[in-house]
Amino acid sequence: MSSIFDALPGLETPVGSISKSLARMWATDERATSKPGDDAKATQVNFVLHLGLHTTPQDALAQFQTAVRFSKRYPCRVVVLCPTREENVHDATIRAKIYGECHPGKTRGDLRCCEFVILNYPTAARVFLENQVSICLSTDLPVYYWAHNFASSAKLGAYQYLLTKAKRILIDRSLVPPEDQGEVAWPRPEAVRDLVHARLLPVRQTIGQFLSAHQPAALADGLGAVVVRHGAARRAEARVLGEWSRARLVGCGAPSNLAVKVEAAANLAPDAVELLFTYGNVQSFRFDGDFAKGCAHLSAHFRGAATELATAISLLSPEAALAEAMFF
Repeated sequence: MSSIFDALPGLETPVGSISKSLARMWATDERATSKPGDDAKATQVNFVLHLGLHTTPQDALAQFQTAVRFSKRYPCRVVVLCPTREENVHDATIRAKIYGECHPGKTRGDLRCCEFVILNYPTAARVFLENQVSICLSTDLPVYYWAHNFASSAKLGAYQYLLTKAKRILIDRSLVPPEDQGEVAWPRPEAVRDLVHARLLPVRQTIGQFLSAHQPAALADGLGAVVVRHGAARRAEARVLGEWSRARLVGCGAPSNLAVKVEAAANLAPDAVELLFTYGNVQSFRFDGDFAKGCAHLSAHFRGAATELATAISLLSPEAALAEAMFF
């Protein structure tokens, strides 16, 4: 079985020669009709993609391509970290690859290029990893850290350099098993963003716009609980919609201890989610959505006014979700 490092594209190079190898790569690329200048390779941010030990080679390649698509819109220096399982370690050295890609910009004649540095490290070499990462990053630019598919949340605590230096820390809680939902002792909790929450932006906007037709006080009047039922594939989305709904309803005047119930429902399709607000009066709100079908139905009854809407729904693409979590 190949390692995640071997599955990723790029030219292998000595770790001590990464900068020179990048310069040589651009200078000798025979496929290029013109050589990219410094302005084409200008970066806006540093982006560290850290692949956890649960990442398969196929998954690693998929996340790598997501980072490539992201870099087309937001030019960045990308550093990809690939750990090696202990049973696959032959020596304790760090290996490196470099990768570059150019694409047309927004205007005619504009060329945008991205650079990737891919580092493969065994556990024995982890103590040298942070120093190597700092060398690979562009100076004076913010750092964004995406930790993907770690074996457990607790293992993130070993990377304090990245957790403290990063402007934003991106995690995907849909990949965290239910028994491991406890929070890491984040040095800066305010910097942490959940990619599940980011992907749900279009759904949150649809629900918010639908409910905006009613006065905030009406939404909170007689409210008893938020109930979210979900199919087998949408546990994380259901949890996020429940948490988001509670926060928004508390802002409308609901009690701060408003109950949120998230339940798996065997009768729902795998990609279906139901969101209900339960009231002690005749008021009601219900959202029924199926992400596989791309459609949803919303209905509400507040203070004598009944409304309903059938609409298309979707999740943000992986690269758009990265941008949402990083910058907004």
